[in-house]
Amino acid sequence: MRDYRRLGRAIDHEFRNPGLLEEALTHRSAGAKNYERLEFLGDSVLELVVSDHLYRRFPGAHEGQLTRIRASIVREPTLARVARSLSLGRFLKLGGGELKSGGFDRDSILSDALEAVIGALYLDGGMPAADAFIKTHFADELAAANPERVRKDPKTRLQEYLQGQARALPEYEVDEIRGASHEQRFRVSCRIPGVETVFRGEGSSKRKAEQRAAATALETLANVAVDST
Repeated sequence: MRDYRRLGRAIDHEFRNPGLLEEALTHRSAGAKNYERLEFLGDSVLELVVSDHLYRRFPGAHEGQLTRIRASIVREPTLARVARSLSLGRFLKLGGGELKSGGFDRDSILSDALEAVIGALYLDGGMPAADAFIKTHFADELAAANPERVRKDPKTRLQEYLQGQARALPEYEVDEIRGASHEQRFRVSCRIPGVETVFRGEGSSKRKAEQRAAATALETLANVAVDST
């Protein structure tokens, strides 16, 4: 039996409904009642809190700058880092296949679970609880935010990388949409003309799935370029 109270102390929130936290840590491979609904909610809460913070902190920044700063904060590696700082992986409920393949330490699963935890926090303690958690655990990224030195999102970087190589631009296609309209799960393919490999990404929105597919494509193409030198 997992000691969710220990995780609650790390989160600095005592859940009135511990079942929410258990649901937030249950991967779809472990049961029908899993974290996907809470992830959907947590993703929106996280973006709202970060957007509100950036809007107030940088009154002179335009919409494009704010969007890029937010994307540099609300991204899979950052979410996975926060999840690891909370030892979230040890509390995850995974099916046998995911457990054997090391899903408890996979960035995509950790980041999704963290968003689900944020959704659970919001439902259990309201916006003040979610806001406090986000501003505490994303403090370094929020403090380092700078409109003049913001890293572009993976889709933009992939496009610029391919343009620099005089190659055709990527094409994105939605392969699958699961779930009801308010809790959809997207699976997207990224195809680059002239490249045999199809790069895939999954997320609680089309945007997130496309960004993950683009990030995988960038990493793969960069590794190929290094190996060929």
